[in-house]
Amino acid sequence: MAAGAEPAAEQTVTDLEHRQPDAGGGSETTDQPAPPREPAPGEALPGEPARGDFVSGQPPYLTPAPAGRLRGRRRRRKLNPVDRLTAGLPRPWRIAIDWAVTIVGAVLIVLALKQWVVNPYRIPSSSMEPTLHCARPGPGCEAHFSDRVLANRFIYYFRDPHRKEIIVFNTPPKAAEVCGAGGTFVKRLIGLPGDTVHEDGHGFIWINGKKLDEPYIQPQRRAQDTQHFNETWHVPKGEYFFMGDNRGQSCDSREWGAVPRKNIIGEVFFVYWPPNRIGFR
Repeated sequence: MAAGAEPAAEQTVTDLEHRQPDAGGGSETTDQPAPPREPAPGEALPGEPARGDFVSGQPPYLTPAPAGRLRGRRRRRKLNPVDRLTAGLPRPWRIAIDWAVTIVGAVLIVLALKQWVVNPYRIPSSSMEPTLHCARPGPGCEAHFSDRVLANRFIYYFRDPHRKEIIVFNTPPKAAEVCGAGGTFVKRLIGLPGDTVHEDGHGFIWINGKKLDEPYIQPQRRAQDTQHFNETWHVPKGEYFFMGDNRGQSCDSREWGAVPRKNIIGEVFFVYWPPNRIGFR
């Protein structure tokens, strides 16, 4: 009986490992995989990184590009035209060319500003004392240093000059003959195109029969201007009549005539030297 029981026991183990379907056919063998399990909230699926490793709102399938690749892209975008043109040259050559381009660019900017925007000038004579100073020991000068001024070169592209403005202009050829010097002068605009300018016997100026208010003229300087008392000048169309504030020491339009519109450079609006004279005019 003991020998006859061994096949029955062996068959029992086989039945446990390979269970046959029951009569209804609904049973499965135990060697088939279990159905997939739903992950718990916040739990990553097998083979996926943990959900906490991603930035909030960023899909898990978007991964950042390597840092080296991003730096290369930024570097290519930041290259200026000079760097791109000189990329194949040795480094010393690239540095030298970069400096040369920088210096040339700065010079061009300064020249453009001087030509069309603002230009500096030095006051060389006493014709505009005491409004603008010249340096002693020049005749009639009152200061240790000459005023250095800035002239607005573009303002007269948008409007006409106004009476009493201090203006830089190029003198007519006759100025060099009469005054002994020509070129660029700084004077105050007194007569506009078509005006009649008259200086009475006390040095006061009349424009078209009306007395001109000139608080910038000191009485003693007006009294010194006896050479042009009781004279009258007519300003042609398209021209301007200039006079200095120091009437007795000014060689101006009373001597060499009116100035064409094309000769006007700009309006003096600022004194930038010496330090104690800095300010708008």
